[in-house]
Amino acid sequence: MKPLAIIGSGMAGYTLAREFRKLDTTTPLLILTADNGGFYAKPMLSNAFAQKKTAAQLQNQNAEQMAQQLNATIMQNVHVERIDTDNQQVHTSKGVFDYAKLVLAVGAQPIRLPLAGNAADQVLSVNNLADYAILREKLDGIGKSARVTLLGAGLIGSEFADDFSGAGHQVTVVDPNANPMAAIVPQPICKALQQALEAKGVKFEMSTTALEVNHTGTASGGFEVKLGNGNSHTADLVFSAVGLRPDLRVAQASGIATERGILVDTTGQTNVADVYALGDCAQYTNAVEGTRPVLPFIAPIMSAARAIARSLTGEITQIDLKATPVIVKTPSCSIALIAPAPHISAAGRWEHEDIGGINVSRFFDAQNQMKGFALAPQEAKLRNSLLAELG
Repeated sequence: MKPLAIIGSGMAGYTLAREFRKLDTTTPLLILTADNGGFYAKPMLSNAFAQKKTAAQLQNQNAEQMAQQLNATIMQNVHVERIDTDNQQVHTSKGVFDYAKLVLAVGAQPIRLPLAGNAADQVLSVNNLADYAILREKLDGIGKSARVTLLGAGLIGSEFADDFSGAGHQVTVVDPNANPMAAIVPQPICKALQQALEAKGVKFEMSTTALEVNHTGTASGGFEVKLGNGNSHTADLVFSAVGLRPDLRVAQASGIATERGILVDTTGQTNVADVYALGDCAQYTNAVEGTRPVLPFIAPIMSAARAIARSLTGEITQIDLKATPVIVKTPSCSIALIAPAPHISAAGRWEHEDIGGINVSRFFDAQNQMKGFALAPQEAKLRNSLLAELG
């Protein structure tokens, strides 16, 4: 019997495998992964320094344990080259594998800034546990109070800024926007977050970008970071958190339709029969709104995994893309938000109020329906109340 094959062993791949095994305990299951196949919660990577967590401590189970738990064959350190969708085969660096049905859970890749300078290739980013291990080793080698230049003040960049500073490092954040997280939350909450991080000692170089990263040429090492506003400063480590892009390499090499992500219908299936996608790599179809969003969050992974698992076992199921708040892991100023969809954000408006010392913002579309919200510091009862108000 040909197996169900899953490419990717991140949260999306393993969640799908677990959901599938709840429904089908006998179909062979093959998981192909580019890394060692250990299971960990990727969101923990951006708040592990202050907790003094090592990479080994973040991994919950290794590949052998996952294989036993899932009754699966897990092929580690495999590079997938392409998928022969006509013959239902996956071509890899370790051979060709047949499949009956296939799920792409290949995640996303860090956006690389076009930096100049003789140390541009020394800029680090974290997209997996191996990246985190390298970052941890670098910072531990520098010492307790390393000077960290952090490129990017979006959601992940803000989480890392809080985490690095909580671990005792000197953090300078560089971003082209005027405030952190400006692309997804309104100004009052942006400002509240920035003030909270500044109170911890985080410095901000906003409304500018990094242009060059060079070695200082001194015996003590380190880097000089030149900015577009004419400023420059030294750092022991330069870290990029400017965002991720869905990994489209395998899909595009295999004739599977892509736009910003791998295009899937309301059941998670691509344009190719028996090939599905979910997680950071997928571009979902929202049948209610008629949109095709990329949703790099935990709740859509869980919803998609449950629906795709049922579809794979013959019960065709629509993915439930209901709005779920994102909790930003910035303990200095905890934020909960549902960002309005890009296609309505330009025509709508934010309205703000203070409720018991909490910054509360509601987003209303052109028809005066509430389509998003943000609050800081976030509080569960108020968060649930705002969720109930959504149109």
